[in-house]
Amino acid sequence: MKKGADFIIKDYKSEDIFTLDDLSEEQKMMAEAATEFVDREMMPVKPRFEAHDYDLVLELMKKSGDMGFLSVGIPEAYNGMGMDFVSAMLVCDRISGATGSFATAYGAHTGIGMMPIFLYGTEEQKAKYLPKLATGEWIGAYALTEPTAGSDANSGKTTAVLSDDGKHWIINGQKMWISNAGFAHTFIVFAKIVENGEKDDKLTAFIFEYDPKNPNGFKLGEEEKKLGIRSSSTRQIFFSDTKIPVENMLGKRQEGFKIALNVLNIGRIKLAAGIVDAMRRIINESIRYANGRKQFGQPLINFGAIKKKIAEMATRTYVSESGIYRAAKDISDKIAEHKANGLTEVEAEKKTFEEYAIEAAILKVYVSDGTQVVSDEGLQIFGGMGFSEEMPMESWWRDARITRIYEGTNEINRLLTISMLLRKAMKGQLDLLGPAKAVAGELMGIPSFDKPEFNRPLDEELDMIKRLKKVFLMIAGTGAQKFGNKLGGQQQLVLDAADILIEIYMAESTILATQKKLIQNPDADFNAEIAMSKLNLFNAVEKIKFKATEAIYSIAQGDELRMMLMGVKRFTKYNNTPNLNELRRIIAKKVREDNRYAFNGY
Repeated sequence: MKKGADFIIKDYKSEDIFTLDDLSEEQKMMAEAATEFVDREMMPVKPRFEAHDYDLVLELMKKSGDMGFLSVGIPEAYNGMGMDFVSAMLVCDRISGATGSFATAYGAHTGIGMMPIFLYGTEEQKAKYLPKLATGEWIGAYALTEPTAGSDANSGKTTAVLSDDGKHWIINGQKMWISNAGFAHTFIVFAKIVENGEKDDKLTAFIFEYDPKNPNGFKLGEEEKKLGIRSSSTRQIFFSDTKIPVENMLGKRQEGFKIALNVLNIGRIKLAAGIVDAMRRIINESIRYANGRKQFGQPLINFGAIKKKIAEMATRTYVSESGIYRAAKDISDKIAEHKANGLTEVEAEKKTFEEYAIEAAILKVYVSDGTQVVSDEGLQIFGGMGFSEEMPMESWWRDARITRIYEGTNEINRLLTISMLLRKAMKGQLDLLGPAKAVAGELMGIPSFDKPEFNRPLDEELDMIKRLKKVFLMIAGTGAQKFGNKLGGQQQLVLDAADILIEIYMAESTILATQKKLIQNPDADFNAEIAMSKLNLFNAVEKIKFKATEAIYSIAQGDELRMMLMGVKRFTKYNNTPNLNELRRIIAKKVREDNRYAFNGY
């Protein structure tokens, strides 16, 4: 049975993972419908999203609700479509590519806006709110961040005091960076209960309904002036003796921080899905421009510098897809497994999202970093025209920047991957100690000079993945041994370990996805996919070498230092170093011939 984060100690096979080629016909139809909706309703009016047209976003959210796009993962009992997590991720992917303004509104509503009620609400709360949120009649928002409490969310100062008659919670405080605030009806609000002058240590969650005709002590700040996502409504909100009925407490008292964290796990992985289509569309615009734009008597695409950019952009996108849909299916399968073992749908989802929190953080970091690079290179290919508001590149570039900040900054998410992994190990949910000791023993022994047999395409690359896992276990094991429960205070070391972990997961996902394609369709031409898998692996290995070396110098010295450095050299050694420029030419040639990003059935 698969377990969250066990990829670092377990070797998976290609048949163990899911790719976009495995989508059902129904899922393919949903993806096409979402893509058509974006092409018809959003791309033609893309400039309006840059003109602070909040009404346009609200209008499109309503249309999305009419078409069922807001309710894919919500049970039919609440006006939802009752489909699996892969389907929900797929629609989030395809509907979000035109503009970050709509993508942010959609993600905030369907993820952190609705899921707290579905996962933690009473039956009465779900029956009241979910049907209208699922159809878009009501729009949801999530109010956690405060001016003095960003990443340290539990230090928020917003308070809740029970009224004298015991019928309401009286809320006072301030929240900021609240997506959808300008047109939301339903807010998930986090506050600390104060009783007899004593404030709770942890947050409690509440459902607040905003009625403009009866403000109830609730006030909206002005729309924030932002670098990007300009038509995403983002405001501060203020509570002044705002009354929330006692029956609108969400979950249990002081359970709010737990709710916030688990719902953010969903938000993180859906964010990854919600930005990958922008990467595809940026590539499409870039390749068409480079094919049509002539300099020095020939198209830009003929130049090696442009080919390199296109190849690297396509590779990052392909890698992102591979990781996203691997994790989505693992989550979907785990939910089904828990349900088969007697858990309710809600309990199965809560348990699963907590179990796969590490993969969610990994994907959030990798894909948001990737979309920043892809949008930057796309703008560069357009040259001076890319800097012009008349072209779509500058808005994609601006919209990409926020993805590394919200749903937890990428730095916080990197730190979380390691802290959550070690927590799993301490709870006995994941055996890190045994494999780490085995790697330490291997370093002390005589290296084997036997050459393994590689029977299938990319088997050699998978062997490299096995060795990269040893690098991580060496670094993490030594760090844990040196610092124990104080490892979290060694942030630079933890960040290095996190980057190694991220590269391993994404590289393994990509190689397995490509190998699966080759096995399923042995006569098809997957030369470009093979090239992307190898190119990404080379990039990953070089990054891991650097991060591991940096980490080792911070935790070892003398003989131990020399032994660990030799371990990095041994575990990252290529037996057959690829010709990187040839790999890039293969990828660029495929993208040029298709005149678009055309991998994974897109």
